[in-house]
Amino acid sequence: MEQRESGTNITQLLHEWSDGKPEAINDLLPLVYSELHRQAVAYLRSERGNHTLQPTALVHEAYLKLVGQRNVEWKSRGHFFAIAAQAMRRILVDYAKTRKRQKRGGADENVPLEEALIAADETNVDIIALDEALNRLAESDPQQERVVELRYFAGLSLEETASTLGISRATAARDWTMAKAWLHRELTR
Repeated sequence: MEQRESGTNITQLLHEWSDGKPEAINDLLPLVYSELHRQAVAYLRSERGNHTLQPTALVHEAYLKLVGQRNVEWKSRGHFFAIAAQAMRRILVDYAKTRKRQKRGGADENVPLEEALIAADETNVDIIALDEALNRLAESDPQQERVVELRYFAGLSLEETASTLGISRATAARDWTMAKAWLHRELTR
């Protein structure tokens, strides 16, 4: 019940923020911060051990991107966390690209992709290669790309993913399975 009430409060505050009430953002941060931090910790746990970007910094960068967006009509808690996942993905990809440029052609930044996404034991995936593969997937099946983004980057359940996308849970599950297989093939070439 507390999760539902919190989700309702988040949705209500997002609607108020969309309606031009800037004070809603002050009430929103405490409600979303712990979930954003949990996501950032999960993402960075998969990074190399000496990664200099800390979860708090990733959350703050993503949050700044979110509050800086204009004319966004926030639909729900799931919609907010989906956009947050996109922001974190962009930050991590940009960070990896910058680091790669600084190394002047050095080794790619590897990120172990969760076992559920790639059905292989402890496979390391270049975050840039993953981003490029997701972009290719979006060209052929945008819905599957969104399912991956919501499940992997936003950490949403199948139910939350289905609700955010306005599809059935069965469709979300089918898209998740198909996208994992497609990404596995693309990333192990």
